[in-house]
Amino acid sequence: MTGHFAYYAVPTNSRALSAFRHYVTDQWRRTLRRRSQRDGFTWDRMTKLADAWLPNPHILHPWPDERFAVEHPR
Repeated sequence: MTGHFAYYAVPTNSRALSAFRHYVTDQWRRTLRRRSQRDGFTWDRMTKLADAWLPNPHILHPWPDERFAVEHPR
């Protein structure tokens, strides 16, 4: 997930990054629920587990006009 966030962490993409993290958390929860004899994985428990192990998304790259506004001495 860190690599995915590093690549797609551009401005105005924070909602998509949060949705991706939620989808991964949901798939992880479904897998853990399927492997258990008793269904003990609630969203509260899964949220604590995801906060402990999955990175939170945040914007890493600047806007393109800020990134390419470099003066070259020529």
